[in-house]
Amino acid sequence: MVVAMKAVSLAFDLDKGIVENFPSPVEFMGYIYFVGTVIFGPWISFNSYIDAVESQKLSVSWFLKSVFSCVKSQLCLVISNCIAPYLFPYFIPVFGDKLLRNKKRKMRGSIKRWLQAYENTLSFHFSNYFVSYLGEMTTTLAGAGFTEEKDNLKWDLTIAKPLNVEFPRSMVEVVTSWNLPMSRWLNTYVFRKALIYGSFTAIILTYTASALLHGLSFHFGAVLFTLGFITYIEHVLRKRLSVILNACVLSKRCPSDCKHRHKKEFWVYLINGAFSMLAVLHLTYLGSIFGSSTDDTDSDEDSMASHTIEKWTQLSWTSHWLTFGLWVLYRLIL
Repeated sequence: MVVAMKAVSLAFDLDKGIVENFPSPVEFMGYIYFVGTVIFGPWISFNSYIDAVESQKLSVSWFLKSVFSCVKSQLCLVISNCIAPYLFPYFIPVFGDKLLRNKKRKMRGSIKRWLQAYENTLSFHFSNYFVSYLGEMTTTLAGAGFTEEKDNLKWDLTIAKPLNVEFPRSMVEVVTSWNLPMSRWLNTYVFRKALIYGSFTAIILTYTASALLHGLSFHFGAVLFTLGFITYIEHVLRKRLSVILNACVLSKRCPSDCKHRHKKEFWVYLINGAFSMLAVLHLTYLGSIFGSSTDDTDSDEDSMASHTIEKWTQLSWTSHWLTFGLWVLYRLIL
């Protein structure tokens, strides 16, 4: 995936003139198989690779960034494997042992399924953070992942923002914070190029490109295309609500000098909070297909398709129905 992203971005950058000279075979292979990103990622531009090759002086901030990223990655690994899968039965027994094991009542069975789905989702999320922080460490150790302002060098590479994912303002914020370099790549080389066909088409093409990069497996494709519809409908609905209510209820946080009349009223926080809770529900629903049960299924696409459909059927296709309901609401107030 990272190799494909590098090759595509280099082609576009050469066409735009961002990369002035066509790289030699050695430079090209060095970029494609750059030791800092070849295993864990993330994608970096060709110019960033050249800056890394030119090398920077070792510093305390470079060392601390590498160490902190390593510690964070190991912490996320422990949470993913040792805490998240057993969150409710052992660590946070919110409803007690009887409720979690009682399958006689429909409501209790439904709650149990959602709690298990959240456990799977949390484990999957922290496995992604583990790889992200590990990627930060390897990239920083290899001399990439810094910004330079005048004579001040900052080792500030950030791949994921866990707090924005676990406590989201919107699903738009989630998909951006999940993998910042990949989000930047998709926005630069797919979304902006496809905007001439309309925003909805551009979003669908962007998620199609993401699905292709992830191998076009059924479960990833189903999640990504569902995300595409969810993010688009949430974006246009909140944009319309912000106009009608003249309030800061957009998918992304408004700047401090925005012209909305209502900013800090209680009902504004209430609306944003409702969308945040809805985002957590969507994440739980979409992440339910990942986890230990996925490892037990066969690797063929038919088994993965059956597994995905089974998991979402157990949760009554909740996110799909809610997304459809929000679309109807958007059409009514349009």
